Amino acid sequence: MAYLWQKLMSLPLLRTKASDDAPGSSDANRSAPLLDLQTAKHLERLTGRSCNRLIYRTALTHRSVLHDHHDADDKPESNQRLEFLGDAVLDLLISEHLFKQFPESDEGHLSSNRAKIVNRKALAAFARELQLGEHLIIGESADKQKIRASESALADAFESIVGAIYLDQGLAGAERFITNHVIARVDLRKLAEAEYNHKSRLIEYTQSRQLPPPLYTVIAEEGAEHEKHFTIEVSCNGIALGCGTAPRKKDAEQLAAKEAMTRLETEDPFGPPAES
Repeated sequence: MAYLWQKLMSLPLLRTKASDDAPGSSDANRSAPLLDLQTAKHLERLTGRSCNRLIYRTALTHRSVLHDHHDADDKPESNQRLEFLGDAVLDLLISEHLFKQFPESDEGHLSSNRAKIVNRKALAAFARELQLGEHLIIGESADKQKIRASESALADAFESIVGAIYLDQGLAGAERFITNHVIARVDLRKLAEAEYNHKSRLIEYTQSRQLPPPLYTVIAEEGAEHEKHFTIEVSCNGIALGCGTAPRKKDAEQLAAKEAMTRLETEDPFGPPAES
């Protein structure tokens, strides 16, 4: 929970900074429409409020757009910062829901279940259901069809929209959105049981054997800036256990941990467990 708290500490500052973009401000009233009519209406149906604001355009702007703008003074902002914010808000709201739904669970189980629910695969599925991919703003030089179907891009868009709603409507608005489009539509208990977090499994394994925590190291980066793939190796006590490659470091870490657990199920590179 310490990591979650560290992320949430930044939210009031971000909300203060976003006040200049608040509804009713003179700049907002003077500005031209920021989204095409179809996208603005779609977001209005999802959020229950008008969404024709810069914050929502930013939430749908894929980082590939930045590569088509060489003028530093006229460079648009991608949704990466909003993704960070939405990730924190989503963690908080899902944590609260799990806390209430699983009163018998301890902190470790709650953390594990939250990680299973907000993984990239699940977030991308939520984004597909909300048709966010169809409304992404993508750079002209990028492969638009590939990005619109990308699990990474869709998961980022979902978190970014949550961040935008938080800045626009506050925590109550973000909670309504998550309740309507995640909690009400998904059996969180079933999802928590179905999606297993490999990193958590690996941590549990090392702790049970009194070993140091797993260490994740980026050993390769390939591809253009907006289509990067990371290869990450996981090791423990100086022993390499597995590798994973994915567009996001978090996903590559999960794949590396999965490979490590597969190996540890068939062999024991560490020898007998340390005696307590």
